[in-house]
Amino acid sequence: MLVLKRIYLATAVRGELTLNGKHIAYTIELPWRENKKRISCIPEGTYILRKRYSEKFKWHFVLLDVPNRSGILIHPANDAQKELQGCIAPVTKITGEGKGILSRKALQVLTDALEPYRTSGQIKICITSNTSENGKQ
Repeated sequence: MLVLKRIYLATAVRGELTLNGKHIAYTIELPWRENKKRISCIPEGTYILRKRYSEKFKWHFVLLDVPNRSGILIHPANDAQKELQGCIAPVTKITGEGKGILSRKALQVLTDALEPYRTSGQIKICITSNTSENGKQ
């Protein structure tokens, strides 16, 4: 299973994506603001991922059945405040609060890692809090 462990900061959320315990990418998101559309990350939980294509993001993923939200994607972005509206962006390295680098490369690593699972059935992502860390990385 794909797991996203989050660390909640004042102005952003950072996380780490792992697949079967293996590091895939770091993530950046907007901070938790009570699941409000376009300004908050989504609630913790388990969601189904579907691969999707758009002109803007090319190949990316959409999370299905997010409570009170729609259009939640995993797509490339290097600055949560400027480029995200509740979505999740994979990044190769965290460079600051809500910032990272080489997001398109990180999304490609994720896409490649998930491809065998996509053809054999549903892909699920479990989003949880990283309680073993104190917010520093």
